[in-house]
Amino acid sequence: MLIDEIKQRLKAAAVKFAECKAAVDIPALEKKMAEFSCLQQDPKLYSDPQRAAVITSEYKRTTDLLDDLARKSLQIKSLTELADMAAIDGDKELIKELNCDLALLESGIEILHLSTLLKGEYDSHNAIISIHAGAGGVDSCDWANMLYRMYRMYADNRGCKWEETDRIAGDEAGVKSVTFFVRGHNAYGFLKAEKGVHRMVRISPFDTGARRHTSFASVEVMPEIDDVGAIKLTPDEIKIDTFRSGGAGGQSVNKTESAVRITHIPTGLVAACQNQRSQLLNRESAMKLLLSKLAERRERELSEKTSAIKGEMKKIEWGSQIRSYVFQPYTLVKDLRTGFESSDISAVMDGEIDGFVFEFLRKS
Repeated sequence: MLIDEIKQRLKAAAVKFAECKAAVDIPALEKKMAEFSCLQQDPKLYSDPQRAAVITSEYKRTTDLLDDLARKSLQIKSLTELADMAAIDGDKELIKELNCDLALLESGIEILHLSTLLKGEYDSHNAIISIHAGAGGVDSCDWANMLYRMYRMYADNRGCKWEETDRIAGDEAGVKSVTFFVRGHNAYGFLKAEKGVHRMVRISPFDTGARRHTSFASVEVMPEIDDVGAIKLTPDEIKIDTFRSGGAGGQSVNKTESAVRITHIPTGLVAACQNQRSQLLNRESAMKLLLSKLAERRERELSEKTSAIKGEMKKIEWGSQIRSYVFQPYTLVKDLRTGFESSDISAVMDGEIDGFVFEFLRKS
């Protein structure tokens, strides 16, 4: 009976994969890859580092997608042949192995399927995440740090790279705020589902009376802008401040003002970077972060305008709680936008948030 179920699931996976391939213009991607390949061989390209970075990034995204399509096509063919063999000889070990491999394939096809739905201008870009502690004192700082760990583990699980650029430590524990990059294909497209306020309910380890506390933290998600020329800024629109970066103390203290804070005067948006010892490198990173914030703001305003026209305005702002995490007296993580929930809060805090992300994208 199990092998019959496996064969049915394989057939369904093959159909869904075919739909994914149909939604991707493979000839156009192959043409784009050939063009990028020619550009990368032109020595003049590297006289413009910013353009070279954009071309290299786009080339990698294109080749990764084409490689993924080819790999999944082979996996479906291989698993179909193994399923036919298992149906004949009834090898239990082979059937068990097939079941595990098929589950991985189904998960991969689901990610591919959702990727084809990502049509936003910046969905394929890397993501920049900023987490800010809110109401709740020390518990909120601890909660912000717990969310930071959750997203780092999510990145690790998906094979993405992450890099911290700015952090303000909490007075007693955790962080007041932290900003970091998540680099990987469609990182922004998936992680934009996490924008909003996250609420935690638990018995506080910082309360000697062991009372239940409610804490809040906000999560901002922005696309990393590769082409910094895409958004134009004039010198009178920005204010640049320098300061000493934080550190572990002692010999690690940075005695020069290498940290940089850039304020966009018209909007009040602020970007800071202090992870490099060079003020120039911190300034470049802070400017990229500011441009990304401006791009996200523009995309959000367009989205809100479209939603307002449709009569379904949904603001992403402080107070617009998107998800609740209850640790005591029971365990439950529930997304208030989609209704998706999980009682395995340990897995969620270990970065297993695909279910929440996928459900958000399906209903967006």
